[in-house]
Amino acid sequence: MTVAVESQGEIEVKTDNLRYPIGPLRVQPSLSDEERRRAIEEIAALPAELRNTVAGLADAQLATPYRPGGWTVRQVVNHIPDSHMNGYVRFKLAVTEDGPAVKTYEEAAWAELADGREGDIEVSLRLLDALHERWVAFLRSMTPAQFQRILRHPELGTISAESYLQTYAWHGRHHLAQISGLVEREGW
Repeated sequence: MTVAVESQGEIEVKTDNLRYPIGPLRVQPSLSDEERRRAIEEIAALPAELRNTVAGLADAQLATPYRPGGWTVRQVVNHIPDSHMNGYVRFKLAVTEDGPAVKTYEEAAWAELADGREGDIEVSLRLLDALHERWVAFLRSMTPAQFQRILRHPELGTISAESYLQTYAWHGRHHLAQISGLVEREGW
């Protein structure tokens, strides 16, 4: 939700609310089976929700930053499958290896590469469709014990697959809200 603050007759849009429209990530230490199922369903729903949100946007709209100083809609759309490919691999590593180390990536640098800045969003939307189809099937097949498997992150330390599940469910909602918030504010 965008917050506007009136100050001496001027209205200022709080950028942090534009950057984090659903708030910061909050990871619960453990999830019930139902909470885990809901997080998986959020990941499953993202491709269609994203496609619906960007449907009909013109190139000029896709070139609009979702907030001052932020990525363009095109960069956000192209970023999501980049991030979620990493997420899918991390889940596979957690289940098949004993406490594997995961590699980070420079997401801001990736967003500035030609395919992030200028790439056709339809390619990213198709990639996200296929990726999430595989990823969600894998997530649904995981046992509660497999969600407790850990990964070692160079910046965050030891992370469970269940924590990553919450992270990626939030990640999709987060970017979807950035784009839908812009669409709403602009009246597109």
